[in-house]
Amino acid sequence: MNGAEAVVASLRACGVEVFFANPGTSEMHLVAALDAEPGARAVPCLFEGVATGAADGYGRMTGRPAATLLHLGPGLGNGLANLHNARRAATRLVNLVGDHATYHKPLDAPLESDIDAVAGTVSGWVRRCRDSRTAGADAAAAVAAATAGRGRVATLILPADVSWSPGAAAAGAVPRASRPTTGPSAETATEYAVADDAVAEAAAALRCGEPAALLLGGPALREPALREAARVAAASGARLLCETFPARLERGAGLPAVERLAYLPEGALAQLRGARHLVLAGARSPVSFFAYPGTPGRLVPEDCRVYDLTGPDSDVRGTREALAHLADRLPGSHGTPATPGPAEPLTPTGPLTGETVAAAVGALLPEGAVVVDEANTSGLWLPAATAGAPRHNWLCLTGGAIGQGLPLAVGAALACPGQPVVCLEADGSAMFTPQALWTMAREGLDITVVVYANSSYAILEMEYDRLIAPSAAPGSEPGSEPGCGPARRDLLDLSRPVLDWAGIARSMGVPAARATSAEEFTAEFARALAEPGPHLVQACVPALFGPPSPAGAPKADRVP
Repeated sequence: MNGAEAVVASLRACGVEVFFANPGTSEMHLVAALDAEPGARAVPCLFEGVATGAADGYGRMTGRPAATLLHLGPGLGNGLANLHNARRAATRLVNLVGDHATYHKPLDAPLESDIDAVAGTVSGWVRRCRDSRTAGADAAAAVAAATAGRGRVATLILPADVSWSPGAAAAGAVPRASRPTTGPSAETATEYAVADDAVAEAAAALRCGEPAALLLGGPALREPALREAARVAAASGARLLCETFPARLERGAGLPAVERLAYLPEGALAQLRGARHLVLAGARSPVSFFAYPGTPGRLVPEDCRVYDLTGPDSDVRGTREALAHLADRLPGSHGTPATPGPAEPLTPTGPLTGETVAAAVGALLPEGAVVVDEANTSGLWLPAATAGAPRHNWLCLTGGAIGQGLPLAVGAALACPGQPVVCLEADGSAMFTPQALWTMAREGLDITVVVYANSSYAILEMEYDRLIAPSAAPGSEPGSEPGCGPARRDLLDLSRPVLDWAGIARSMGVPAARATSAEEFTAEFARALAEPGPHLVQACVPALFGPPSPAGAPKADRVP
């Protein structure tokens, strides 16, 4: 057995089934090893950012790591943005990165780079395999590192000569008891333990009668923990909030409704204003995404005390137990909190806007759907419109690096065969990883993609107006407001030329349609959901922010 065969066999023994791959010359022995290993599924991706984003989606929905297969430093670099998102989502993920043969590296060949340094920016664990005899054990250690705590990105670098050299042996899963528990890269050796003193301190704060909020994240957003959090909120009167962009939120009719923390700092500050106590469950203390002049970056009020109920490595069970213990210490927590009932499925009519798209999604979303949300500004109405939809999972852009939605949907669909996947995607973000459409078609994945085609980086138009250009005075000529110069138009406008998303999808084998009214969109969205396999609906909607498009597209007239 050579090193590559030992790596693949060991990953399979540790439960890794899917390999999202964009290999090169240095990984050919790994490709051959995939052919030799029963049960290994290789999924081709035309861009490394698709491979890493798909592995993220798979890990979020299964709780098990998928593997990526990447070519040297440039391949890893191409996948870096979605590895950043995966790190922020605490996704369990294993990267296999090929490298030059050990004796070839000193020659400084054209593809030579510092893979270890690049990997370290997004990985919680990095190891370079130096001998084929340790390759199997190194692969098993990578899975152990990826699955420690809530999860992390683990990267194993495999030189070509280690891959092809004989003398290797497969290794099984690393026993939990044998994992190191000290040092800078220590791995959790036991399940997360609930800290009684943290529960007691939070309970005392919630019983004192002062305004309080409960901020949920990560494992606290799964059904078992959500129900306990709802008990805490009902008994204490605390405001129930969750992270702005949760990795995975279980929601819909019959589940407790959770208010997401606003993206803009002034909105989040308003949500937390007056709170004297903030209890964190699976979430970090909130900060703004960016700095703005005159606005604090820390979103917790100055006179508010923060209580960390569960740490960042808590798992679903530990978080649920901590919230249950907290609820049990509060008077009146033994009832069943009210949850939203099913909403009436009212389909919209009239012009096609972000609001009417959201209404159609809310009316037609099927039971058990996985929703991948990278709609950005066009999706502002989605949370309210889908609150009473049948139960579903909602996956968000955790790290803010756009181009996540389409690949994430690929991984979620492979993780959940038999469950429909709906990808709500902004047109600017979709252009970062459109190659994912080809993988959807190649694999026959049941994904309905909605591209909000507003021909604008509307989120950046909003940020530009906030930072540089105040809104134009009523009655002023379009384009006359401060800061509306050629550079802004050239860098933030996507209408020259207009992107034909239906055409792009069809060119990659995905059936597609274009909608310009609410009635057209509702019909096409329903048809796409009813038919198996991937489909794309291009929703031609107005941009919410920025000057009028040279193409004449109007702006939406109101924002929720």
